[in-house]
Amino acid sequence: MIGIFDSGSGGMSVFKEIVRLLPEEKYVYFSDNAHCPYGEKTAAYIQDRARHIAALLIGKGCRIIVVACNTATAAAIRTLREEFPETPFIGMEPAVKPAALGTKTGVIGVLATAGTLKGSKYLNTRGLYQDDVRIVEHVGEGFVELVEKGIFSGPEAEETVGKSLRPLLEEGADTIVLGCTHYPFLRDTIQSIAGDDVRIIDPAPAVARQTRKIMIERELCDPSGYGIEILSSGDPASVSRIYDLVKPEP
Repeated sequence: MIGIFDSGSGGMSVFKEIVRLLPEEKYVYFSDNAHCPYGEKTAAYIQDRARHIAALLIGKGCRIIVVACNTATAAAIRTLREEFPETPFIGMEPAVKPAALGTKTGVIGVLATAGTLKGSKYLNTRGLYQDDVRIVEHVGEGFVELVEKGIFSGPEAEETVGKSLRPLLEEGADTIVLGCTHYPFLRDTIQSIAGDDVRIIDPAPAVARQTRKIMIERELCDPSGYGIEILSSGDPASVSRIYDLVKPEP
């Protein structure tokens, strides 16, 4: 059984990619939407929430846990691996490398939460490539809240996305890295504002491939038939709404 958690519904973008590769596994998805968003919260607060959620998922029988949240990965994955050494934890990787390799203008943009942009995981990755390309960053202000409300397009989404995206485009970015698992649900709006010549990179497929790799290596696969249990710390309506968009066909 695979456990997946996020501050809210955004991790469903990762869940969708994992199910595509592992369609016969069982899943438990936990939305911590009573404490969402994580972006402005302290590392200690996020670590405490992650510790609580991991224990719950392990108690449910999950043998591997995907931290489908960039902010939680940055703040808590080291703590989780230390405190639950028998359980593999898969985190979100900043997709700076493929962006740096693919840019034509030499400028890449990163949209992420404040917590992710300040985290050592992102800062270390950025440091590997910032001598070769110029990396410009912006917090996706209001993006998480849009997704949690189920607003992916229309005037409100366009106004909110535009405020954070246009500064990156004005700097010449031709590649935009989505540094939060909520943001792929706004991809159509992001692409519409950015234009067809701008490449959008979602790290979820790479995380799904890594999850499958670790499960095979550790013999954790249990293809006994697909099933998912959805849990939330707050109102379950938002995560259920997003699940309806990504759930596999029967």
